[in-house]
Amino acid sequence: MTLSRTGARVVVAVLAALATTGGAALAVTGAQAAAPGCRVDYRITNQWSGGFGADVTVTNLGDPLNGWALTWTYSAGQTVTQAWNATVTQNGNRVTATNVSYNGALGTGVGTSFGFNGSWTGSNPAPTSFALNGVTCTGAPTTPAPTTPAPTSGWNPPANLVTPLNQVWQHVEQTYNNGSLYGFRNYGWDQVMANRGYLNFCVRWDSSATVTATQRDQIHAALARQYKKWMDVMVGHNAWPYRDVPVRVVGWAVRDRNQLQWSDTSVDIYVNNIRENAPQCSEPCGRFFNQNGQYPNCPGGAARHYDQSLWLTDGFGGGAGGDWGQRMGREYFMANLNADNMHILLHEIGHTFGLDDFYDWTPSGVGGFLMRAGSASSITEFDAWMFRDWWRHLKSRYGY
Repeated sequence: MTLSRTGARVVVAVLAALATTGGAALAVTGAQAAAPGCRVDYRITNQWSGGFGADVTVTNLGDPLNGWALTWTYSAGQTVTQAWNATVTQNGNRVTATNVSYNGALGTGVGTSFGFNGSWTGSNPAPTSFALNGVTCTGAPTTPAPTTPAPTSGWNPPANLVTPLNQVWQHVEQTYNNGSLYGFRNYGWDQVMANRGYLNFCVRWDSSATVTATQRDQIHAALARQYKKWMDVMVGHNAWPYRDVPVRVVGWAVRDRNQLQWSDTSVDIYVNNIRENAPQCSEPCGRFFNQNGQYPNCPGGAARHYDQSLWLTDGFGGGAGGDWGQRMGREYFMANLNADNMHILLHEIGHTFGLDDFYDWTPSGVGGFLMRAGSASSITEFDAWMFRDWWRHLKSRYGY
């Protein structure tokens, strides 16, 4: 099973029109009172035999909305199997995506994105029409935004951060991977570039608790939201080639199948494959175990490989992170599913991309920042520039 990067997308747009009858404005209330204008960007991000992934961005061009539902119809029998950042239901060929708790408010000109995996047979054409809150989006397609942002002028940190950034990089070069920083080839950067712009995850459910389908989707969405905060730091910076880096969960590892209270096939499930005293997805599918990027023995093929693991452990304090993924307490993660900043996860993602800890020293002239554990709860300007500095030093290995 091989991965095909299709990049197919369809965009539709319509501007609001005033409906009148006999010279009087047609009055409606609630969500329908909003002027019916929207733009939809539907993009197939990857496709393999029998399956595909898609990202959808809906932009409100009318009056502000407080709650939205986007509908479309498939023409070739496609089925949505898993979604994140929206609640997606399907009745026959008709699909409805509704907002979740954190993205229901759409001001004029404001957009939001969600993604999903689906199945197909025969062909996989994109929908040709969408409706927002029951009002059809029609009209001439707009020119889609470029899939890659234009590069900026290069390395241009604020003057007050130049010295501490140089101190950090000198320290990293001397200490990382026993002084062989450039010889290591499985940073998060390597994984994103090998996939050409996305990341696959396995969830290691190191717990006796059960998980519903709703909780599963909430876990996937929370992981994607936190990852997006780091990836957004790179957009338009120093020839970074991606506007979005989708994060998808392709597998769950669990001790007992009965813990997972769903029957759909949206993710691969690995039962009682115990490593490090915890469930683990199949090693033949993991990049950590196959750093050449080849997965000949992965049951689902290369498209179902996983780059990292989200390892959630009962009673685990603090966190851990590296090229293999991130680990933290299950209780902490589940209690923060809707948090704006899940600071432990954000910190550990930083380690996946090479960022250091600062337990025994602090760069000159900077105060609290996320990678100095306990001193910040979100990505600061200094964290962002340290992150970009890694790309500055590694991008040549990818031809940038």
